[in-house]
Amino acid sequence: MDGIRQKRMRLRHRVEVERGKSFLNPETMSFLEIEDGQEIEIVVAKKKKFRSISFSKGEVPINEVWMNPDELQEKGIADNSIATVRKAVST
Repeated sequence: MDGIRQKRMRLRHRVEVERGKSFLNPETMSFLEIEDGQEIEIVVAKKKKFRSISFSKGEVPINEVWMNPDELQEKGIADNSIATVRKAVST
């Protein structure tokens, strides 16, 4: 994973977000070297690891990721949880 930028961010529940998608601030996406429609990898507490398709949205605060609340609850992730976010690497 050397050379892949990652960032600790808050996962926020937002009902307007569809399952499998996430919204990030455009500046954050630039920092993580991610473009619209690319997959990101999200790791919570080094245990729960999953992927999501990312899209930029200006209203999202720089240190937040907006995701579907039902999807996060199914994974056992509470609103405002801290996670490591990075560009997903193809396997």
